[in-house]
Amino acid sequence: MAANAQQGHYELYRGTSIGLALADTLDDLISSRRIEPQLAMRIMQNFDEMIAKVLGEKVKARLTFKGHLDTYRFCDEVWTFIIKDVKFKMDNAQQNDGARVKIVACQSKDKLPT
Repeated sequence: MAANAQQGHYELYRGTSIGLALADTLDDLISSRRIEPQLAMRIMQNFDEMIAKVLGEKVKARLTFKGHLDTYRFCDEVWTFIIKDVKFKMDNAQQNDGARVKIVACQSKDKLPT
């Protein structure tokens, strides 16, 4: 969950299915000597920047949730919340439940210290 020191982007989305697929593909390309590790690192940094940008600009869906706060912590400018027995309500009135949800909240790029 570290921020990229040069650009100020978090690596939060590397653990998503698309981030893991990209990492696996880059590993395969490095193993087959089709790209250098330095290029793979730059691609991942670009991924960190662009996925945050696209999600911030293009995703307009909203949801509300209720649950029981089990654990919270604030470390290195990152909030982490563990919520149990969560009920989500989407803006299209669809509802879902979750037994345990982890929420990670970071400063936006605009608010990062320089």
